[in-house]
Amino acid sequence: MTARQVLVVDDEIGIRELLRDILQDEGYLVTLAEDAAQARQMRAHHRPDLVLLDIWMPDCDGISLLKEWGNGGLLNMPVVMMSGHGTIDTAVEATRIGAFDFLEKPIALQKLLKTVNAALKHGEHLPKSDMSLAHLGKGAVIGQLRLRLEQLSKLKTPLLLVGSPGCGVALCARFLHEADTPWLELTEYGKLASMPLELLEQHRDGLIFIPEVADLSKMEQKGLLMVLNKAAKYGIRVVCATTQPLPQRVAEHLFDVQLLQLLTATSLSVPALADHREDIPDLISAMAMVLTESGETEYREFDIAALNALRNADWPGNLAQLESVVRNLMQTTLGEVIELDDVNRVLQQFAPVQAVELPPPLPLVDMEKPLREARDDFERLYFEHHIAKTAGNISKVAEQAQLERTHLYRKLKQLGIKTR
Repeated sequence: MTARQVLVVDDEIGIRELLRDILQDEGYLVTLAEDAAQARQMRAHHRPDLVLLDIWMPDCDGISLLKEWGNGGLLNMPVVMMSGHGTIDTAVEATRIGAFDFLEKPIALQKLLKTVNAALKHGEHLPKSDMSLAHLGKGAVIGQLRLRLEQLSKLKTPLLLVGSPGCGVALCARFLHEADTPWLELTEYGKLASMPLELLEQHRDGLIFIPEVADLSKMEQKGLLMVLNKAAKYGIRVVCATTQPLPQRVAEHLFDVQLLQLLTATSLSVPALADHREDIPDLISAMAMVLTESGETEYREFDIAALNALRNADWPGNLAQLESVVRNLMQTTLGEVIELDDVNRVLQQFAPVQAVELPPPLPLVDMEKPLREARDDFERLYFEHHIAKTAGNISKVAEQAQLERTHLYRKLKQLGIKTR
């Protein structure tokens, strides 16, 4: 079994070295930091299994550092606070922020070992590093988004999140999810039509998140309407998201007007990455940390020129695209530091292809054929287009064509079109 890693943060060299010797004798791997700046740098590069953190340090007190890690999504390991002249109020404050326990100096050997052992066992049940709303940034745009979500967290009403693809709607939904309650990110939309009541029963007092309501069929929309109307009875919060203009889909008879009215009663716009570019350096650091701690890559720093280039680049795919580029850079850069040349190398791979002027398209249907044959050719092209567009979902093809499904199957058979 790999030895557990403990980070000891204390400005007194005697205490640091004493704790290191004791813990090393117990089989732990111990790293030392003499102040908050060192501890901050070490945490950015690696997630220890446990942190022993002194409260009183010259550059930044331990409580402030604990808050900083919590606000930055870095407090996913147990932290035990230490103080030579602590008070009950300080211990309560540290525990409220997220500390596991509080040790008063001088620390008795048995008390130290018992607390370390308990903290490490507690750490086994903590979630591993992952992106969260805390990682989105510290700028005004994200600050306002967080405040609105905090205000909405007090309610159980349905919420519609609206934003461009990849903007982070799932992180907003996760923010609203209460710890130790059921969570469902529903991607099998057919369950809304076939088992809406079972979904409610299985996720009592939890949160159901639907990533794209515009993709729901008419039957699935009816199932969602039932879920929304009965959610309060089951103590469930329903969060939906869309990248599509739903009123337009209503006008096209593709979306239920009653469902739209219910969803838009409470809606929130999630900003695109272009709206908070100042947060991109912090986002990159968070993404690099998550990739490192998940074991996908070794940690690499980004120099200033590399960060500036990424901040000024275009990100039509928002967070999802930025994360793909960061992963690519972390995995393919040869040195320990990611530089401007590395960023240019990767960004060029995603540069848009120069448009080439094409000749005018040939008619899709032979206009010289008899009307019946030409009509069959057109219908064949029409149905093949919509079958490909919906990945073979015959229900959605029937909705688009406004045909009964049995009529549609007969038509496809007549035209010689095979379905899965």
